Order: sequence, then C-alpha cells, then structure tokens
Amino acid sequence: MSTIAQIQADHYRIALPVTLSDSTHGDMTHFELITARVRDADGAEGVGYSYTVGCNGAAIHATIVRDLAARLQGQRADLIEALWQKMWWSTHYGGRGGAASMAIAAVDIALWDLKARKLGVPLWTLLGGNDARVPCYVGGIDLYFPLEKLLAQTDDNLRKGFRAIKMKVGRPRLSEDVARVKAMREHLGEDFPLMVDANMRWTPDEAVRAARALQPANIYWLEEPTIPDDVEGHARVVREGGVPVATGENLHTLYEFRQMIAAGAVTFPEPDVTVCGGISGFMKVAKLAEAFNLPVTSHGAHDVTVHCLAAAPNRSYLEAHGFGLDRYIAHPLEIRDGFAVAPERPGHGIEFDWKGLSACKA
Repeated sequence: MSTIAQIQADHYRIALPVTLSDSTHGDMTHFELITARVRDADGAEGVGYSYTVGCNGAAIHATIVRDLAARLQGQRADLIEALWQKMWWSTHYGGRGGAASMAIAAVDIALWDLKARKLGVPLWTLLGGNDARVPCYVGGIDLYFPLEKLLAQTDDNLRKGFRAIKMKVGRPRLSEDVARVKAMREHLGEDFPLMVDANMRWTPDEAVRAARALQPANIYWLEEPTIPDDVEGHARVVREGGVPVATGENLHTLYEFRQMIAAGAVTFPEPDVTVCGGISGFMKVAKLAEAFNLPVTSHGAHDVTVHCLAAAPNRSYLEAHGFGLDRYIAHPLEIRDGFAVAPERPGHGIEFDWKGLSACKA
C-alpha cells in the first residue's frame, strides 16, 4: 500500500456574495476556508477542507502544517483510523476539540477522498452505501433580512428545487420571531418542512418560552436553542418546549454527542463533518444516533456531507449551507425534487478551482 508523501495546507479568506446574519455572529461578510491536500508516493491526491465564520482559520492551518503533516508523512495512507488516532492523540493536550478537531477533519476528509479515488469508487459507497438520494433543505442565514427579502429568497430557493427550508430566529423581541415564522408558514403552506435556527441565542428559560410560542407554526425542528455546553438546558427544551430540537454543529467530539444524546437533549443530532473530526468522526456520530433510534442531520460542507448521509440508514435532512463553495468547484451539489444526489464520481467528487481560490489567499 502507498505511503503519504506530502500534506499541503492552504488558507483562504472568501467574500460572501451578500452579507449574512444570525443571532450570535452578527453580520458576516467573509468566511475562511482551509484546504488539505494529501499526496501519496504514487502521486495520487485527496482533498479535504474545513472552514470558519471569519476568524481562527490561521490556527487550523498552522495545526495542519506544523503538527499533523510531519507526523503522518511516510505512514500508510489507507489506514485512516490509525492515522486519525495518531492525529487525535498528538494534539490531545492542546486540543480535544477546537482548531485541532477542525484540522484533523480537513486531513481526514482528504484521506477518505484519496482512498476512494484510488479504488475508483464514490465515497458514499465506500462508507457503506445506503441511498444516493438524500432529503435536503436550504439553510438561510437571514435573521435581519426584511420580511420581503426573506420571502423573495424563499421563492428563489423553491425555484432551485428545494422542498424544505430553514430560517433564522433570535431577534431582540420574541414577537418579531413569531411574526416572521408565521409569515413563512403562511407563505409555504401547512405541511411544508420549515426549520428554525436560534444559533444559541437564548437561555433555557427563553428557549422554552420561544419553543412554545412557535408551536402553532408546526416547525420541523428548533435548532441550537441555547449554548452547546448546556446539556441539561437542551434537555429542558426537549422536555418542556413541545418541539423537536436539533443541535451539534458546535460539538467537536464523539463524546460530546454521547452526553447530549444520552441526556435526551437532542431530537436530531447535527454534526458538521468539518468540526467533529472529519468523515471518521461524522460516521461514528451517525452510528451512535442510530443506536439511540435517532435520525442524524448535518451542518455545513454539504458537498462532503452528502456522502456521509447517503451511507447512513438513519439519515434525515442534509443542509445545503449558505457558505456554499459553488463559485470555486467544478460540480456543485445537485438538487432534484428536494433531494441532494450523491455523485458517482470517484472520491467525494469535489474539484476545486485552485487558480480562482489563489486570489483569496489569506
């Protein structure tokens, strides 16, 4: 089996086409992309990436360059679990999450891409293969959009083939959120899947109050009602709020998901493949959720995550994220009648426009 010859990491700062907004991060004009390219001794290459909401990307990039690359060089490229454990334990003292888990994620994704490419198979079949068609919603980052702009964005997404939509909540007054969600429900119709996302805005008491106020709108789930560190707070919202709860995009480890799930604090576990240690971490969370008879959803990095959910029998909705890389990849995510379709190209099938990205170097 071939060995790892080189790991190259690059850091980009990419302007968003429009200013986006949520209740925690405020207005967002850029996001940071950190790519990892793993090349083996045969000259084959796999590509992975992680991203941040505008800052801290340099720490992820430095972790790959200074801490991970040398440790993996010369190792068998196909022994992904062994390589993951090496990365995890070498960064453990200063890691156990944060930038370390996101750096591990970028390299892990590249390793899986490399393995699938060398085998000539799509990644989702290498991961087990369940169903290439994955239900998909579009995640709007639109908290401070005027209502007219919010509804116009919704109509545009419907024209693109989406059959489920998420909107932001967490405005200064709960009455504003309730009115906006009511308007969206009336615009979409009674049975259309509508998710809402608070981005950790509330205390548990506020979240319970908000969940109850939003019940009449028949929301599919309430996402991140409070901070990810408050497991019992999430459990209170699940018990007392009367609506399903999705959370997990800010959880970095399998062990954090175990705590949240075992406490009955989440209805839809929601890992982000670029945050929870890559494809290896995501699939472990998916299996953990399956053992608790819970559906797994996703956050971000939809071009990679579609493979993970296509391999998971307990998959729920894939999020098509607002930080899409469509401008810089050859084959954007394909949406057909509300489903994302996992590609049949070898590996994850993402081909970056490296020349175009070079203008965005951080």
